[in-house]
Amino acid sequence: MSVPKRRLSERVEAIAPSGIRRFFDLIATMDGVISLGVGEPDFTTPWHIREAAIYSLERGHTMYTSNHGLLELRQLLSRHIERLYGVHYDPTTELMVTNGVSQGLDVVARSLLDPGDEVIVPDPGYVAYAPCVTLSGGIVKPVPTSSDRGFSVEAADIEAAVTPRTKALLLGYPNNPTGAVLSRAQMLAIADAAERHDLLVISDEIYDRLVYDGEHVCVPSLPGMRERTVLLGGFSKAYAMTGWRVGFVAAPAELLAGIVKIHQYTALCASNPSQRAAIEALRAGEGDVQAMVEEYDRRRRVMVKGLRDCGLPTFEPKGAFYAFPSVAPTGMDDVEFAEKLLMEEKVAAVPGSAFGACGHGHLRCCYATSLDKIEEAVDRIGRFVARHAAVASARGGA
Repeated sequence: MSVPKRRLSERVEAIAPSGIRRFFDLIATMDGVISLGVGEPDFTTPWHIREAAIYSLERGHTMYTSNHGLLELRQLLSRHIERLYGVHYDPTTELMVTNGVSQGLDVVARSLLDPGDEVIVPDPGYVAYAPCVTLSGGIVKPVPTSSDRGFSVEAADIEAAVTPRTKALLLGYPNNPTGAVLSRAQMLAIADAAERHDLLVISDEIYDRLVYDGEHVCVPSLPGMRERTVLLGGFSKAYAMTGWRVGFVAAPAELLAGIVKIHQYTALCASNPSQRAAIEALRAGEGDVQAMVEEYDRRRRVMVKGLRDCGLPTFEPKGAFYAFPSVAPTGMDDVEFAEKLLMEEKVAAVPGSAFGACGHGHLRCCYATSLDKIEEAVDRIGRFVARHAAVASARGGA
């Protein structure tokens, strides 16, 4: 009998299934679970944004749009970015609307990378970063970060990872899963390193509006960085629009022309009604953003204090909506801790190792859920930690 040919590509076979999805599948089979696992706002999309989409459907706006997206949306995005960060993008040649930031990252990676190109990626980072690089034929060069340095990546660490094959640096700050935010001084040093080594920078800034201490530093706003940066952003987090799937890519015209080629042969365009909802978000959603950020900040402080009171060392997140406690005091690794916590106390959180090697021994806890659920979840975690500490102590004395 002949041996069947390989059915899946080597690239696909080399990628592990998402560690996040495994826990979501477990949660779906259980009742009474408090989920701190999903990186999604618990707020409903504000009514005026939903109403704009409904009205667009009533008007029959159900056709394809330009591959670049609705011009009105791109014009508003251009003004929005310039107002916030002082960077201007031509809405006709330097902005493209995508099906969320993840699809934007995919088309950017495929348009920029050739087989064997190396991409420096801080670790831990969002679960899609490494697979998107790999599926594009690139090679991931992880740069470790740690809680004792605030999970910040430093310019010296990046430079140490550069080789003749290095083409790009992929940054995601504010960071998922740690909540780390880079200071202006850190960003300026990284920008200097990128310029000296002639690196492209792919900057995922989906959490740009969710910063609680300090300010968000937009990478292309730094001296010399606009022409070597591809900026990714979107509406999911700040406007509570995860299911609408609207993101954007902003880049110099010569880069965006190539990125659009991939987009037009795959996704074609983002949903027409979703784009019209995004238009309303930019026109009249600033008050909603500010209200949600204030509430996230309140939840952040409650969760961090609660986790620390449980005996879990927790870095104070400066942005996004995640806490990243260490589970080392329990003697369990992060996967064992997460599984037992789910089964025994019905609290769902994601093992830190799902986000890279430096996430081992940590847990991603999302505080984009109601304050009463956060308080109850922390109580359950405290009970869980105390119980297992007592068991470990009894074993040690036996």
